[in-house]
Amino acid sequence: GAFVHVQAAEAVTVPIKNDFPTREQQILALKTTSEFDVLVIGGGATGCGCALDAVTRGLKTALLERDDFSSGTSSRSTKLIHGGVRYLQKAIMKLDFEQYKMVKEALEERANLLEIAPHLSAPLPIMLPVYKWWQLPYYWFGIKLYDMVAGSQCLKSSYVLSKSRALELFPMLRKDELVGAIVYYDGQHNDARMNLAIALTAARYGAATANYTEVLRLLKRTDPASGKERVCGVRCRDVLTGQEFDVKAKCVINATGPFTDSVRKMDDEEVPNICQPSAGVHIVMPGYYSPDNMGLLDPATSDGRVIFFLPWEKMTIAGTTDSPTDVTSHPIPTEEDINFILNEVRNYLSVDVEVRRGDVLAAWSGIRPLVTDPNSKDTQSISRNHVVTISESGLVTIAGGKWTTYRAMAQDTIDAAVEAHNLKAGSSKTIGLQLQGAEDWSPTLYIRLVQDYGLESEVAQHLATTYGDKAFEVAKIAQVTGKRWPIVGKRLVSEFPYIEAEVVYGIKEYARTAVDMISRRTRLAFLNVQAAEEALPRIVDIMARELNWSEQKKKEEFEAAKKFLYYEMGYKVKSDQLTDSSEISLLPSDIERYKKRFHMFDKDKKGFITILDVQRVLESISVQIAENTLHDILNEVDLNKNGQVELNEFLQLMSAIQKGHVSGSRLAVLMKTAEENLRQRGVISVDRSGGGL
Repeated sequence: GAFVHVQAAEAVTVPIKNDFPTREQQILALKTTSEFDVLVIGGGATGCGCALDAVTRGLKTALLERDDFSSGTSSRSTKLIHGGVRYLQKAIMKLDFEQYKMVKEALEERANLLEIAPHLSAPLPIMLPVYKWWQLPYYWFGIKLYDMVAGSQCLKSSYVLSKSRALELFPMLRKDELVGAIVYYDGQHNDARMNLAIALTAARYGAATANYTEVLRLLKRTDPASGKERVCGVRCRDVLTGQEFDVKAKCVINATGPFTDSVRKMDDEEVPNICQPSAGVHIVMPGYYSPDNMGLLDPATSDGRVIFFLPWEKMTIAGTTDSPTDVTSHPIPTEEDINFILNEVRNYLSVDVEVRRGDVLAAWSGIRPLVTDPNSKDTQSISRNHVVTISESGLVTIAGGKWTTYRAMAQDTIDAAVEAHNLKAGSSKTIGLQLQGAEDWSPTLYIRLVQDYGLESEVAQHLATTYGDKAFEVAKIAQVTGKRWPIVGKRLVSEFPYIEAEVVYGIKEYARTAVDMISRRTRLAFLNVQAAEEALPRIVDIMARELNWSEQKKKEEFEAAKKFLYYEMGYKVKSDQLTDSSEISLLPSDIERYKKRFHMFDKDKKGFITILDVQRVLESISVQIAENTLHDILNEVDLNKNGQVELNEFLQLMSAIQKGHVSGSRLAVLMKTAEENLRQRGVISVDRSGGGL
């Protein structure tokens, strides 16, 4: 690994800046540069990879992204850096050499990615439980082959576990008929932050990268030699200011993932589609559903898919599904997909572990840009091989592929661009080229953050694994807490290690909306939508101060972020669990018990309770809760939003809790505890619980 770094460092002759330019400076560079060598459309992993590959070869490079970096598929992955066990299985079964080559390439790229961004990625052991004796040698052979294909770049050798040892390492596993298990290693990463690191590294090498810059149309000129029209740039619009301008380039690269065909049609309206999008839904559950450092692979689900069940950011991520979909900028997870994943998870977990719908903390859908024959019906049988095409007018398109192989895809794309457009550039320099934050990172860096700045250990570890050696820049701007410990670092929400200083630093990293901050600079929206909503007011306030937002702009950002959480991060499917039409299926004895509890608060027999009723009961047992907190607690259950909770709404809540559809209701916990305290006069805990969907 050290040798590779030396090679890369010596090979790149382009100077790297200590810091990256501001977004305003990048927009100015786009407007004032007479002509770029390469202009990349798309700020996902592949687009940013193309920009980094081009700029480190000495090409004058620009990149435009109409939303935020990694706002599409690149932030909605399974968070794995892997070769693809299922692709290797298909390669062997169908004697498909192309599939085999893709797995081999991905395993080489996996090793490189773990090397160039060690702060954002790490090897992860994944267990494959075996429930039939004959499957043990079958799966063992397949996994050993996976190790062999990786060769010297195998992370760690796979091994077989007995039933007792498997249960020791994964206590939540279903014991019945368990024969044993096989453990193999793949990589895991923080996908959105990895994407951003690639973009920032490209910017430091001199690429003019700009998010929120939308391409409106392609510019063309007539080639005097051939008389044919050639793409020579784009007309674009700064989404934040509305200003339009032209960016000229010798070569334009289309790296827009699921939107590949829309850019190709800007070039030629008659061109047939090459992208067949497929939706993959993931859910996030509390960390106690999986061990801290052991994933699980379900190799054959009820409909033939593969489901991963992985620890990630101290939570558990489960997915994915695979179904044809329409291309959209705002994919929405469906209740059907969420329940499919939950049912598959139930098949592998012990009967002692109740897998509840209410424990889904976040859910999202990502669109895979699979490249295929438009007439193909089964997206699952399609390999994720990438293709590079060049149109008659010179538009270079890179499509397909997978997250892990972004660097190889970028290399192939720039190679093709250099050849097709006669650009003066050498070979790719990105193997072993360290990304933003990796240079001086070490596994013990967080200790220095604790010692030098007085940060909590959990916060320091989070900063080190998110920003690498740039964590010190975040720590420097962290606010003093006024407490004995921690000295600095005010958290945005109590149960996550994200601090307010990250919002300020996130703006430097080109974040321009509240959604950028809750989903891609921090990962709150992907981990717990209720926690993200709770952090929103403070995030909006900090961004407003830094970016000089008006009150109207603050309101718009707050509403846009809430809409994002509601539709794209699973809040809607959460609220659908408790609606006006929710069925009340409680035993008569339970109904009587819950009515008594309700009437302890509704002394006047009005049939509903308000904030005043709750305050009165709390005062009688000497407990005080802020009025705005009480308002939030009641609002979670107030289905018709009339400022009060009716008896029927309360019974619907208790019924949904009993069925496991809702968990972590603060009102339910508060009323139960108050009932007990009125008898015992104890203390009520009102901390927000897991906040399940």
